[in-house]
Amino acid sequence: MRPSQVMRSGGNTPLGMYGNTRLMQDGTGSQPQKGIVHYALSNNRQRPLAGTLNAAIFNTWRRFSHQVLYFAPPMVIAYYSMQWAIERNEYLNSKAGRLEFGEEE
Repeated sequence: MRPSQVMRSGGNTPLGMYGNTRLMQDGTGSQPQKGIVHYALSNNRQRPLAGTLNAAIFNTWRRFSHQVLYFAPPMVIAYYSMQWAIERNEYLNSKAGRLEFGEEE
């Protein structure tokens, strides 16, 4: 295979598609390659979302189970702290709480 001819202004070299001097055999401007195999699948045979729902359920459970110990204990502590504060406030504003702590607080 000999190299392509150098293109100079005013030359009589035949131009291919997009000003390429090579013969356009496959639409890209290069010779067809040998030893490369291309596989294709018809559009109506593809299933791009196959197994997505099943994988999403298990992936969500895996991610949740790995993160639950990072956010659950602070949430439990906050919940019980709020419950204690609400009960304490209700007691201090009751008749028994005012009698017991009326002069101190």
